[in-house]
Amino acid sequence: MSGVSREKPIIATVIGDPGGIGPEVCVKALADGALGRMAHHLLIGDLEAIRVAATASGLNVRLRQIARPDEAASSDGAIAVLDPGNLAPGIWQVGQPSAASGRAVLAWIRLAEQLGRDGLIDGWIMAPVDSTSLKLSGGVDTLDDLQPPGTYLLRISQNLRIVPITEHISISDVPASVTREAVSQLLALVSKAFARWGVAAVRIGVAGLNPHAMGTEEVAEIAPAVAEARDSGLSVEGPISPDAIFRQAIEGRFDVVLSMYHDQGQIALKTAAFEGACTIYIGLNYVHLTVPHGSAMDIAGKGIAQPSSMTAAMRMATSLCLGYGFVDDHG
Repeated sequence: MSGVSREKPIIATVIGDPGGIGPEVCVKALADGALGRMAHHLLIGDLEAIRVAATASGLNVRLRQIARPDEAASSDGAIAVLDPGNLAPGIWQVGQPSAASGRAVLAWIRLAEQLGRDGLIDGWIMAPVDSTSLKLSGGVDTLDDLQPPGTYLLRISQNLRIVPITEHISISDVPASVTREAVSQLLALVSKAFARWGVAAVRIGVAGLNPHAMGTEEVAEIAPAVAEARDSGLSVEGPISPDAIFRQAIEGRFDVVLSMYHDQGQIALKTAAFEGACTIYIGLNYVHLTVPHGSAMDIAGKGIAQPSSMTAAMRMATSLCLGYGFVDDHG
C-alpha cells in the first residue's frame, strides 16, 4: 500500500463522463455500504451528477461532500464525494457527450493522479469515460492519451491475467517492438508489482510472437530475456506457443502471461470470460485500474446500468491495496 500506513486503504473512483452511466454504476456499487468494510471509498466528480444518477436508480442514499480524501473515513454511512466544482450546471446533459463533460473528466483524472502520487489515496478507479466528450474537450486525441507514461496494462478476467508489451500499434509494427529490452523491462515490472500486491512468487508465462513460437524473434529477443529473468530468480517460462499459453494460464500453470501485442492477449481474454473484467496499470506507486465497458450514453439516466464490473473493480482495488492478492484468489 502506498503513502501513509492506514488501517483501511483510501480508494477513490473518478465517476467518468457525467452524461454516461459512470455516476450510476459508482453509486450503485457503494449504495449498500458493503465495500466500506475493508476500505474507505470516495467518489471524485460532480455531486449533482451523482445525485441525479442515484435518483434515476431509485436509490435512497446519502451523499456527503468532502474537501480531503481522509475525510472519507468519517462519512458515517454516507457516500463521500470530492467535487472540485469544475462542472457548471446546465452545460452538460445525461445521455449526451459534451466538451464540458470531457474537460471535467480530464480535471478529475489529473486530481486522482496527483492524490495517488502524493500518497493521499492508496488507489483509484476510472469509471467509463466517453471518447467523443474527450475529443470535444480538446484535451486529448485518443483514449490512449490517458495512459500514464511508463505504464503497462494488465487485463484480468477471472484467473486469466494478461499484459502486452505494446498497446494500439499496427500489426506491421509489432515485430520491431518485440525486443529483448522490452521483454526484460516488463518482466521486472510485473514481478515487482505482483510482489507488492501480495503475490510474491509470481509464475510468469511469456508468449511467443510467431506460430508455435518458432521464429527469429523468439530466438534473438524473447528467449534471451526469459533466460536472463530466470537467472535473476524469477519464475518465468517461454517463449511458449501463442495457441497454447492462454489455455495453460486458465488451467493454473501461470499467474500472468506476457503477450507480444494487444490483440494476441485480448482475443484470448474476451473469449474466455468478460464478466467482472478489469484493467490494472503496472508501473505506478499506487493501485490504479479501470472497468472494461464504455459510457453507454444510450441507457444513461434510465437506472438500468449493471454495476457488477464497478463492484468487482472496487473489490479488486481493495484487495491489491491491502496486499491480499487478487480477489479471485481470496474472495
